[in-house]
Amino acid sequence: MSQPFIIPFTEGSMEQKHLMGGKGANLGEMTQAGLPVPPGFTLTTAACLEYYENGRTLKSARKDEIRKALDALEEKSGKKLGDPANPLLVSVRSGAVISMPGMMDTVLNLGLNDETVQGLEGLTESPRFAYDCYRRFIQMYGDVVLGIPHYRFERVIEEMKEERSASSDTELTAADWQVVIERFKDMVKEETGQPFPQDPTEQLERAIIAVFDSWNNQRARIYRKIHKISDDLGTAVNVQMMVFGNMGDDSGTGVAFTRNPSTGEKVLYGEFLINAQGEDVVAGIRTPEPIAALSNRMPAIYDAFRDISRRLEAHYRDMQDIEFTVERGNLYILQTRNGKRTAHAAVKIAADLVEEGVIDRRTALERVDPEHLDQILHRRVDPDARLNVLTKGLPASPGAAAGKLVFDADTAERKSQEGEKVILARPETTPDDIHGIVASQGVLTSRGGMTSHAAVVARGMGKPCICGCEEARIDLKAGELTIGETTLREGDQLSIDGGTGHVIQGEVPLIDPELSVEFQRLLEWADEFRRLKVRANADNSEDSQTARQFGAEGVGLCRTEHMFMEADRIPLVRDMILAETADERRAALDQLLPLQQGDFKGIFQAMDGLPVTIRLLDPPLHEFLPNLEELLTELVQLRMNPDADRREIGEKEELLRKVRALHELNPMLGHRGCRLGMIHPEIYAMQVKAIFQAAAEVIREGASVEPEIMIPLVGHVNELKEMRKLVEEVAEQVESRTGQSIPFSVGTMIEVPRAALTAAEIAEEADFFSFGTNDLTQTTFGYSRDDAEGKFLHHYIDHKVLPENPFVTLDTDGVGRLVSLGVREGRRIKADLKTGICGEHGGEKRSIQFCHQAGLDYVSCSPFRVPLARLAAAQAAILHSSEPDTDSSAKIG
Repeated sequence: MSQPFIIPFTEGSMEQKHLMGGKGANLGEMTQAGLPVPPGFTLTTAACLEYYENGRTLKSARKDEIRKALDALEEKSGKKLGDPANPLLVSVRSGAVISMPGMMDTVLNLGLNDETVQGLEGLTESPRFAYDCYRRFIQMYGDVVLGIPHYRFERVIEEMKEERSASSDTELTAADWQVVIERFKDMVKEETGQPFPQDPTEQLERAIIAVFDSWNNQRARIYRKIHKISDDLGTAVNVQMMVFGNMGDDSGTGVAFTRNPSTGEKVLYGEFLINAQGEDVVAGIRTPEPIAALSNRMPAIYDAFRDISRRLEAHYRDMQDIEFTVERGNLYILQTRNGKRTAHAAVKIAADLVEEGVIDRRTALERVDPEHLDQILHRRVDPDARLNVLTKGLPASPGAAAGKLVFDADTAERKSQEGEKVILARPETTPDDIHGIVASQGVLTSRGGMTSHAAVVARGMGKPCICGCEEARIDLKAGELTIGETTLREGDQLSIDGGTGHVIQGEVPLIDPELSVEFQRLLEWADEFRRLKVRANADNSEDSQTARQFGAEGVGLCRTEHMFMEADRIPLVRDMILAETADERRAALDQLLPLQQGDFKGIFQAMDGLPVTIRLLDPPLHEFLPNLEELLTELVQLRMNPDADRREIGEKEELLRKVRALHELNPMLGHRGCRLGMIHPEIYAMQVKAIFQAAAEVIREGASVEPEIMIPLVGHVNELKEMRKLVEEVAEQVESRTGQSIPFSVGTMIEVPRAALTAAEIAEEADFFSFGTNDLTQTTFGYSRDDAEGKFLHHYIDHKVLPENPFVTLDTDGVGRLVSLGVREGRRIKADLKTGICGEHGGEKRSIQFCHQAGLDYVSCSPFRVPLARLAAAQAAILHSSEPDTDSSAKIG
C-alpha cells in the first residue's frame, strides 16, 4: 500500500507519526479533539524521501497535491494565498519523527508581497504590524531559502535603530519598517541577482524545498549524530495558517511546559511575550516574562491555557512542551510535544507520574535515558567556597562548570580538541552554534529566556547554562565580556552555576552531587526488572566505596597495575623490573607485597561479602620505565656537557640499554599479560600472595571475602592451566600459614579472538570468563585504539564506513559474535560458568542490551556509571520481555 504524501490536520493522529512527524501528528490529534489549532496540512516524510530520491526535486504530481491541499486550506480559512484583499499567510515548519528542536528551518508569514502587505494593513488597520510581518518574512525567507546569512538582515535593523535612536525593534514605526524592507530587497537583489520573489505559490514551493533540504544541514547532521538518530527518516513539513501574536497589546506568544523541565516540579513553567511572534521567544532576541505573569496580563487566556495544558499532559501521559499564540484575545495552540528535560527532571517526572497513577513502573523506567543519568552525577559549586559572583542570569540548565572564556563556537571546538575546558559566551546562540555547545563545559548568554535555543540544547546535553544575563555585555568583535566594572577577555577563567544563575569570576571548586529520593526509587524499580548484575571497575578502596554507594554488586575489574603507578611505588617497581638477579627481583617484590596487600584489604573491606575480580599484572613492563625518547635526549645532553659526571653518563647508558631491551614494538601483541607471568612467575606469585594474605586478614576480622583471580590475555588453555596451578599453590601456602580457609575462584579475561574461538578448551581450567571488550575490539579489528581514534576512526564514522565507534558501542556483528561464541562454548563445558564484561562497554546502554541478549551474568563499568548500567539493564530486560505494557492512553478531554 502506497503511503500518502500529504495529510490534512483534520485526518492526522499519532498513529501516523512515522509519516507526519511528531509535530504534524500532534497537530492532527489536537485538531480532531477540537482544540484551537490553526488549520493546515502536512507533507509527509514519504514526500521528503521521494524528494531526495528524485534528485532533490519535487515531482509535478506532488506540486499538484500541494495545490489541492492549499485550496482546501483556503476554503477552510476563508482567505486566499496571494489575494491582496484578504491574504492567507502560512508558516512552513519542519517536523521530524524524533524531535530535533531548532535543528531545521522555519519560514513564517509566507504569502506576503508588495501587494498583500497592503491588504494585511487594511484588514488589521495596523500599518506597523503589516510591515513588521513583511520584514520578518523577507528576513526568514532570505536566510532559509535564499541562503543570505541572518546577521546581514540584523545589521540593517541595527543601523535603522541607530538612525532613529531606538533601543528596541518595537520602537520602529511602519515607515521605518518600509525603509528596512526596501533595504532588505536591495540586499536580496545584490546577493542573488534576482528580485525578491513576489509570487506566493513560488514562495511556498521554494520554502518547502528549503525545509526538506534542512534535513541535511550541518547542525541537523551533528544533532542526529549526537543523539544517534537515523539519517534515513527524513522530515515532514507542516503548512499552517498563520495567527499573529504581534497585533498589539491584546496579542502575544509563548512557550510553556506542563512541569518544570529543569527540576521536574509539577507547575506550569514557561514564558511569553506581549505583541511578538513565536520566533522572538525561542531566538532570545527579547527577554520574555514568566508564564505566571500571564494570569495578570490576560487572566481568561491563562485559565484556558492552563486547562488545555492539563488535558494534553493527561492525554500524552508525559510532560508537554506547548507553543501558543494569542491573536486579539483568541488563544491558539501551535504545537505540543513531549518536553525536553534535564536528567533530574526526567527522573522526578517519571517517579511522580507513577505515584499519580498515570504510568506504571515499567513505563517510568523506559522514560529515562540511561546516558542522561550522568547529568545527575554532575558536580556543583562547593557551598563553602568563597565566590566572586559578578552577576546573576536565568538558571536555564543545572550543574556547574568552569573553564576558559571563548566567544564563538569554532574557537570552543578548537580549544576543546586541544584539551582545554571552555565556557562559551554569546549574546544568544543559534542552531549554527551547536558544535561549540558540544565542545564547551557550559554556556552563558546575555539575551534569551528559559526556552531559548541555548537553554533547550544545553538541557538536552546536560550542560550548565545561564541565559538572559542582561548585565553581561558581550563584545564579540573585541572578544570581551563586561559586567559592571569587570572586563574579562578570551582565555580568562570563568565559572557558571546553572542551578542558581550565578556568573562567577575565576575557577571555583566543584563537589559531587547528592542523589534525590526519586533517583533512588527509580533505581530500586530498575533492580526489580533487570537480570544482569552490575559491578564496578575499581582499583582502590575509595572507588570501591563509591561504587557500592551507587549500588554496585561487586568489583568486576581491579587493575593491579594501577596500584604500581603511585609516585612512592614507581621506584620499587623499576627496581623489580631492572633487577639483574632473582635475589634482587625478590627483594623488590618483598617491598611491594605489603603495599599491594594493604590495597587489596581496603577493597575487600569496602566490598564486604561481594565478589572482587582482580586482574594480575597486565601491561608490558616498559610502561613502568622512563620514556625511551626522553632518556635518549638526557643522555645526549649529558654527553655534550664537558663537565658531566662520567659515572652518571655510564648509569644513564646502562638504564637506556635495559629500557631498549624491554621496549615493545607492538605492546598489544608483545610480552604482557599472562605471558609476563609465564616468564616471571615470581611477579604473579607476589600478587596472589598479597591477595590471599589480605583476604585472610579480613576474614579474621569478621568480614567475608570472595576474591576472583583473573589471568589476563590468555590465548591458549595451557597458559591458564599453568597460571591456575601457581595460584592454587600460593593459596595453599597462605591457608596453611594463616589457618584461614579462603574461598576463591580462578578465571581469565577473554580479549584475543583465539580465546573466544577455543572457549570450550579454556573453560576446562576456568571458573569464570570476563570479556575484556576494549582489547578484544582492538585484536578483532586490528586497530590500535589510540592510533585509530587519533588518525582515522572519526573519518570512518563521519563517512559511515563504520556505524559507530566500536570502542564506545560494542560491535555486535564482529566482536559481539566472539563474545556470544565464548559464552556458548564455555557453558557447553560448564553450565554454571560465570560470564561478564569489564571494558568500557559495560557502562554503555546499547552494549548492555547486547550483554543481556548474550546471556552474560554481569557487566562492570566505572563507579559513576553504575546507576546508568542498572537502568540500562532494566530497560534491556523490559525490551526483551513478552509482558505487554498495561497502560492505556487517555483521550484529550
